[in-house]
Amino acid sequence: MATLNQWMAGSRPRTLPSAIAPVAIGAGLVARQDSFIALRALLALIVALALQIGVNYANDYSDGIKGTDEIRIGPVRLVGQGLARPEQVKLAAFASFGVAMVAGLVLVVMTAQWWLILVGIASIAAAWFYTGGKHPYGYLGLGEIFVFIFFGLVPVLGTVYVQALRIEVADVVAACAVGFLICTLLIVNNLRDIPTDRIAGKRTLAVALGDARTRIMYAAFMLLSFALTGWLAALTSWWVLIALASFLLALGPLRIVLGGGVGPVLVTVLKMTGIIVLVYGLLTAGLLAWF
Repeated sequence: MATLNQWMAGSRPRTLPSAIAPVAIGAGLVARQDSFIALRALLALIVALALQIGVNYANDYSDGIKGTDEIRIGPVRLVGQGLARPEQVKLAAFASFGVAMVAGLVLVVMTAQWWLILVGIASIAAAWFYTGGKHPYGYLGLGEIFVFIFFGLVPVLGTVYVQALRIEVADVVAACAVGFLICTLLIVNNLRDIPTDRIAGKRTLAVALGDARTRIMYAAFMLLSFALTGWLAALTSWWVLIALASFLLALGPLRIVLGGGVGPVLVTVLKMTGIIVLVYGLLTAGLLAWF
């Protein structure tokens, strides 16, 4: 029987910045437009956090029953390490999705934008079928595409839309910037797991590209986020360039990744990348809101 601490570790809290940062940036964008509505922003954050926790438990369940997690390095795997029964972890995943659905439905009712229900269904389906089902797209090298969409575009633009009921070019640029940055979390995670994923038959993009090119992709996505932040500043306020200071935190992880770091050291890089995502998101949000 898993302890409370193990359940919390199984939710993979280091990934939560990927839920917080895009919603914060969306809130900063609408604050700039004088359209900020605190309750709707809070509900959007609950949706994002619940989906992130749900996908983490869903991955734990699906990878665990497939045997993919048996020899992995990294965070607690509740099913793979035999700490909890598979059905318990599956229930935790769907309970999290349920929280996201309730918060999302409240937003739909408040905005009367009923088509957003389709976005919610798509988000939950993407969360489950990343590693779940007979043909999980995470095993087909499509993880980065879906992360970019559902942890970049959807949460930023969704947070903006439920408050302002419109989308501007700057919103899309901001969503792309944080989307590429959040993808680096998945990239370094999959870089670490290349050896074990090959054994398990999990063909992530990292497995397909190989070790060297995956390391280059990590750096390239960081630079894409950097460049798009410059474009965002041109569209909004040059003060937003201050957010680029957060990329100074990336020098250490980049040095490790491009220097060939492997195994446990990449767990440290994952933690550091999560901090970069969080700092970037909060700093960009604050600059957008105040300047």
